Amino acid sequence: MPENEKSTEDIGEVRISADVITVIAHTVASEVEGVAGMNANIAENISSVLGRKNVTKGVKVEINDKDVTIDFYIVVDYGARIPDVAWRIQERVKSSVESMTGMNVASINIHVQGVSFDKSKEDRKAE
Repeated sequence: MPENEKSTEDIGEVRISADVITVIAHTVASEVEGVAGMNANIAENISSVLGRKNVTKGVKVEINDKDVTIDFYIVVDYGARIPDVAWRIQERVKSSVESMTGMNVASINIHVQGVSFDKSKEDRKAE
């Protein structure tokens, strides 16, 4: 290789923070039909008591080399088919995170924390 050409390995490396992946994952999952919201897990509840802001509650990201594991703690809308909601989150988040970061999403775990009845109450009032 001529001296004036450098491979990307010679230039340096790009590191993507877990916070960046968390924001991407939270944004994409929040837009999935059937997701009423996301709940903080126990660690996030402790952080909020200690005064730390947590805009992306309900999402936990772990990075191991180039592999990413994402856990979601969600509340689904009443009447939504939970396996379908979970599958849509997994598909859309995997696609978005991989295309935006170049990292491999090894697994996306969905933890359903509850069901929101708000929508059905509005429907009953309309009847």
